[in-house]
This record gives sequence, structure tokens and C-alpha cells, in this order.
Amino acid sequence: MFLTIWNDFLYQPLFNVLIWIYSSIADHNLGWAVVYLTVFLRIVLLPLTIITERNKIKNEQLHEELQRLEKDYKNDPILQKQEARKIVKQRRVKPWAKVFALGVQILVLVLLYQVFLRGITGEKLMKYLYEWVDFPGTINIYFYGFNLGDTHTIIWPAIVAVFLFIEIYIDYHYHKYKLNKTDLFYAILFPLASFYLLWILPMVKSLFILTTLIFSVIVHQFLKLFFQETKPKKA
Repeated sequence: MFLTIWNDFLYQPLFNVLIWIYSSIADHNLGWAVVYLTVFLRIVLLPLTIITERNKIKNEQLHEELQRLEKDYKNDPILQKQEARKIVKQRRVKPWAKVFALGVQILVLVLLYQVFLRGITGEKLMKYLYEWVDFPGTINIYFYGFNLGDTHTIIWPAIVAVFLFIEIYIDYHYHKYKLNKTDLFYAILFPLASFYLLWILPMVKSLFILTTLIFSVIVHQFLKLFFQETKPKKA
């Protein structure tokens, strides 16, 4: 039962969409087909992304307000705690949208891994292609000289790791967070852990993650124009 649902309602539809994109708008470039598929997926999930980014911006504003409270009520810790509770209650966010969107992206990652694990040969194409998807012939699995199915590659996992480190650094620098050992440990360990995991997996995973990260940064910067609030005056 589970295998039937997985193959018929998850794997095969994704496989066909990927091959259709490859044959039509990606000009027989599987790497760009993965990029277009990722962007299409993020557009479909855009309502959830908007909720997630709004919550993220609320959390940023919450942190800034709590920092202002520390300065404004530094001589009155009791009042500081009372005001902090009010702000936290007002800005309480629900992470369900982020969890659902993340779950969908993880599901696509697993499905893409299965696509490359099973292979994209003529036999597989004939077995899983829908009638409305044209047979593309031999699939070109190279993206600017890189084999999308190769594991233990260095360049693309390194690009993702560097992107993550820069994003974390800019976030800390922009909000002027006071870095402690835990923050420094996270800023270094998370990109390194991401590099190691992507190094183990096929290179297509790195391309998917990098496209997702870039899309998220663009959407975040755009939505900040709509959700940014005027900072309250100091008490």
C-alpha cells in the first residue's frame, strides 16, 4: 500500500514533471530542469513562505524590542520582565507553515534522490513516463561539466556551505547580536555539517538546496518591505 502511494502519487508525478521541464523549457539541460522545478515548487508554496517570512520578521522585531527593553528598563528588572511578557504574547508566532513547507521540500529532496538512485535510462523513462510527456531520448545528466548524479563532489557542497555561512554572518551583523560561544559554534558547525551531508549525496542535492536558499533570500528581502513596522519610541 505504502509503495503504491509512493510510486503512483509521489515519485511518478515528480519524475514526469522533471522530464517535461527537461524536454520543454530547460532545453535538454537536467540541471536547469532541477532549478526550474525548485522555483516552481517554491512558487506553489509561496503562501506558506509568506507566512513563514512574516513570522521570521516578527521574531526579528521581537528581538529588537527586547533589546530596547533591556536598555530602557535596565534599572527596573521587574517592569522589564512585565513588558517583555506583553511583547512576547503580542508577537507569538505559529511555526506550522514553516514546518509544512520544510516537509514538502524534504519530500522532494528524497524523491529527487530516488530519481537519480534508480537512474534515468530509456527503460525507466518508458516505464514511468505518462502518455502526455514526450520521450526525450538519452538524458543529459551534466550541468556545466558536473555530473548531477556524482557523490563526494567538493565544489557545489562548498558553495552551499559558504552561502550558509555568509547568510548567518550577515544576519548576526545586521541585527548586531551579541555572539556567544554557542552562536559561533552554530555559525561554523552548521555550514560544515551541511557540506558533509551534501558531499555524501548526489550533486543534484546541492543544486536544489542552493536554488532554495537563493529564492528564500530574495523573497525575504522583498517581503520585509511589506511587513517591516515602524520602531516604537523609547520609553
